[in-house]
Amino acid sequence: MSDSIESQSQPESRLLVSLATYNEAGNLQPLVQTIRQFAPRSSILIIDDNSPDGTGKIADELAAELPAIHVMHRPGKLGLGTAMLEAISFAVGSQYDYLLNLDADFSHPPRFIPALLDGMRDHDVMIGSRYVQGGGVEGGFTFKRKFMSSGINWYARILLGLTSKDNSGAYRCYRVSKLAQINLSKVRSRGYSFQEEILFWCKRVGCRIGETPILFENRRFGASKINMREAASALWILLRLGVGRVRG
Repeated sequence: MSDSIESQSQPESRLLVSLATYNEAGNLQPLVQTIRQFAPRSSILIIDDNSPDGTGKIADELAAELPAIHVMHRPGKLGLGTAMLEAISFAVGSQYDYLLNLDADFSHPPRFIPALLDGMRDHDVMIGSRYVQGGGVEGGFTFKRKFMSSGINWYARILLGLTSKDNSGAYRCYRVSKLAQINLSKVRSRGYSFQEEILFWCKRVGCRIGETPILFENRRFGASKINMREAASALWILLRLGVGRVRG
């Protein structure tokens, strides 16, 4: 059988792209349009935490205008980790093949989506990495953000036994059938430490984790929501996970 006939006989993978939003009114519509340029057949799940700037209304308008746009409205800021848990549950329940997450502020350029999907041929998790060869950060980090990122990545490798270099970034693709093997009730993180913790649980269920370089860019509109309190909470949760890992 020729390659062309064989490729036509294989069902196309179902991809869900998740976007957790809070005050992203200036970014959401162009981001959805750009995602569809690089993943035209993807479904998109927008999880909005009652954004006061009208992001949720824009999400509903997009769902009315475009196919395969799903919107989840939550009553307030419930944390990035809980949004990701909602996305995972939705992806598992709807039997998608892949769940791909990226930040809703254009700091994760959609042009890297094809590389992430390409890596899923022989991995179960693909990380869009700032810290492998070819990756980087546009304009560099401020000292505060560099400190938080490097500290949490070091913690994750030491405490959780991870070997990947960018464990704190949210630009990733997961194989949904492997996520379905994780007992989500055990996930403790509700904020930014979710990124490291979910890799820990992915590793526990045998996921093959890979990385592909990305350029992390400055957000186009709005303000960053990262703060030192969130970073301190993340370090504490990872410490507890690491102690639990050592104790078996």
